[in-house]
Amino acid sequence: MHYFFQRFVFSLLSLFILTLITFLLSQVVPGDPAIVAAGPNAGAEKIELLRSEMGLDKPLTQQFLIYVGKLAQGDLGKSWFTHQPILEDLIRELPPSLELVIIAMVINLVISLPLGLCSARYNDTRFDSLVRLFAMIGAGLPIFWTALILQNVIGGELQLLPIAGRLSFEYRAFEGYTGFFLLDGLILGRLDVFFDALKHLILPAFSLSLLFTAVGLRITRTAMISEFQKDYVLLARTKAASEPRIMFKHVFPNGAPPSLTVFGMQFGWMLGATVLVEEIYGRPGIGRYAVKAVTQSDIHAVVAVVLVVGIVFLLANLVVDLLLYILNPRGRMDK
Repeated sequence: MHYFFQRFVFSLLSLFILTLITFLLSQVVPGDPAIVAAGPNAGAEKIELLRSEMGLDKPLTQQFLIYVGKLAQGDLGKSWFTHQPILEDLIRELPPSLELVIIAMVINLVISLPLGLCSARYNDTRFDSLVRLFAMIGAGLPIFWTALILQNVIGGELQLLPIAGRLSFEYRAFEGYTGFFLLDGLILGRLDVFFDALKHLILPAFSLSLLFTAVGLRITRTAMISEFQKDYVLLARTKAASEPRIMFKHVFPNGAPPSLTVFGMQFGWMLGATVLVEEIYGRPGIGRYAVKAVTQSDIHAVVAVVLVVGIVFLLANLVVDLLLYILNPRGRMDK
């Protein structure tokens, strides 16, 4: 229980620091927010009125307290250009991005964990050399380049998968409950929508995951090699334990924590990298929303996106920390 409380307090502290950073970010951006919000043709009186409404005429500490109070109420402000509450925009744009990141993370885990384990078991063999070559190539390919190549070859020339959008044209009127089309398709019993949404996710998800899979594979391999060299593996082999039992019963649980820690961080990084994939594949999401906010100098929207991505990052790491605590008996005993 002490560990859970400790992690909760640490997460709250991290959230406070994140909130402070996003607040300061809105303060250091060049230009007067009131002038931008008022528009190029606004007079001095309207600008001063907006400055007062936005609290820009108050001391910095008071502005921060107002900012925190609004965040506690779920108020992220209004977009200066759409004039809609930013929270509503993010509720609409976040599910497509999270859906993409979740599928990309599943691809990451399915490839990097077993390949890393097997590569460590057959260290310095031809199989291991091929795995390391794949990891080296994958880590060196930019996400946007991978996305363009897959879109052009698999989607364009071979026409095996869709190259843009979330759903085909015939499903354009589909509306779900959650904004996650895969989940909504299952909830509503629309398997046609489910499989169509899945087809539209494969190329973007693989494009997003390749770089992270290569990094996760190398970290998993290194951690597992270290475990295979420990005494308990030699003891298990002297007791004639089967190799699959040694790999999956002993080595994998003990070598997985470093990899899982990295995967938790990668979830947040992926969410930040969706902008590249969403732009190329014409998908809605928080990445494209952030690009539009930046190009339009919509500071409130940019800060809100940074805050949301940071919160997702913190939550992912908190879940991983708790999962490692549950899966690691030695960690529980040490606490």
